[in-house]
Amino acid sequence: MSDVPIPADRPLPSPRDEAPQYVLPLVVRLERDAPPARTDALETSARAVLTLLGDERALGDGEWAEAVRNWEDARIRKVVRRARGAEWRRAGALPGITVTGGTAEVRVFPPVPLDGWPKDLAKLQVSGTELDDPETPSDPDRTAPVLWLNPGLTMSAGKTMAQTGHAAQLAWWALPDPARAAWRAAGHPLSVRTATPADWTRLTHSGLPLVRDAGFTEIAPGSCTVVADHPALR
Repeated sequence: MSDVPIPADRPLPSPRDEAPQYVLPLVVRLERDAPPARTDALETSARAVLTLLGDERALGDGEWAEAVRNWEDARIRKVVRRARGAEWRRAGALPGITVTGGTAEVRVFPPVPLDGWPKDLAKLQVSGTELDDPETPSDPDRTAPVLWLNPGLTMSAGKTMAQTGHAAQLAWWALPDPARAAWRAAGHPLSVRTATPADWTRLTHSGLPLVRDAGFTEIAPGSCTVVADHPALR
C-alpha cells in the first residue's frame, strides 16, 4: 500500500514535489497458515520505520544516509507489500532490517527511487493485506507512545501500516535529541489503538503530530488518519 502524508488538506504544490521522488519499502510477512494479528502488524511497521531512522547506516556518512536524505527531501512516501515463503526469503537477502513483534515480522529497506525498485521487491503484491485481531487489544500503556487511529475511517491493514509508520516518523522528527535517544535505547516501545470519537476530536486539536493523507488510495485527500501521542510531546 502506497502512502504519502501531506501537511494541508490537499496536496498543494511544494518544493518537495520538485525533488527526485523516493519511497521507503516495507514488506510484511504474510504466510497463509499464520497471518499476524492486525494491531501487532501496525505496531511492528511503526517500529520498523523508527529502527531504520535511528540506524547508524541511515545517519551521517552511513551507507544508507544519502538515500534517506533524498527521501526526506521529497514526499515521505511509504509502500507496504506482502511476502510469504520464498518471496520472504528473497526479500530477506536484500539490505534492510527485519523487526519482529509478537506475531508480526516486517522488513524495512533503505529508500529507493520510485522507478528503481529492486526486482525481488517490485514483484511483491500490494493488495491482500487484510488482517484481524483474534482478541480485542488491551488498554495501552500511556507512559509510552500511543499512535491513535481515526475511529471514523476504514482502511486496509497495509494502508494503516503505512499510516502508523508516518505517525511514528512525525513523532521522531518532533522529539528533542535526548527524548529521541531514550526512545531508541528502549527499543521504540509504542502502542497502536483506535481512539474513541470524543478523544479523537481532542487529539486532533492537541498540537500533537497529526498525519493527513494525500488521498491517493482508499480515503479522501486530507483525511486525518493518526495522531502520535508521545509522552515527551504532551
